[in-house]
Amino acid sequence: MKLIRIGDPGREIPALLLQDGTALDLRSLTGDIDGEFLAGDVTGRIEKARAAGVLPVLDITGLRVGAPVARPGKVVCVGLNYRDHAEETGAPVPERPVVFMKDPATVVGSYDEVLIPRGSVKTDWEVELAVVIGREARYLASPAGAPEHIAGYAISNDVSEREFQLEYSPQWDLGKSCETFNPLGPWLVTPDEVCDPQALGLRLAVNGETRQHGHTKNMIFDVAYLVWYLSQYMVLRPGDVINTGTPAGVALGLPGTPYLRTGDAVELTIDGLGTQRQTFINA
Repeated sequence: MKLIRIGDPGREIPALLLQDGTALDLRSLTGDIDGEFLAGDVTGRIEKARAAGVLPVLDITGLRVGAPVARPGKVVCVGLNYRDHAEETGAPVPERPVVFMKDPATVVGSYDEVLIPRGSVKTDWEVELAVVIGREARYLASPAGAPEHIAGYAISNDVSEREFQLEYSPQWDLGKSCETFNPLGPWLVTPDEVCDPQALGLRLAVNGETRQHGHTKNMIFDVAYLVWYLSQYMVLRPGDVINTGTPAGVALGLPGTPYLRTGDAVELTIDGLGTQRQTFINA
């Protein structure tokens, strides 16, 4: 299933997106696609409601696509999780996951404008597979049990300001938590449609020029391991988002470091998870 939220910020309507592009209104089941809804039997409830004919068609023509998850409790990020990305940035390949947090208020819609912070000269892009938690994960016994705690997957752009991130503080928060710095979506795709999260191609282009072309099979730490590992140090709750890292091709590692400027358009695609596109403008 593909879950989507449609409408103006703060007024999004939860919907189910069908293969033919038709959207079905989910408001008879839930007020929003949030942690509380994701903690239940999402696919079972929706299938039962569809069979009962209580999900009306929703006209989404011309409407904004919001982030597919409302109000995530936290956004947990994993840095340097692709060997080629670690190498291009001059960082050692990590022996344990590099974990940092991102302000959940950075999460915006997949087509929303992204603000280049005031004073920024090094705003960068990162296409990533996002994992959304659907069942509380606390001290999981092994990575084998992780998949049952996942509500679905989405595309994430882990936008970063490299000067703020790497030069202004020994921690990364300043360069990761700027306003609008985490476009998410366009859909939340449930695990039944993603047979193997380690079999997905990722691509990103800036102004039509391909910058990143990677594959989740090349993650250093795979999705199941990350969910298990994080559960040893924090409680993962329904609606939480995990950004799982980015492959090579970010501006930081490219010749000439072609950081983003106002008017630049970034397009991201992950196999089976759709496409998102943002225009960057000055804050």
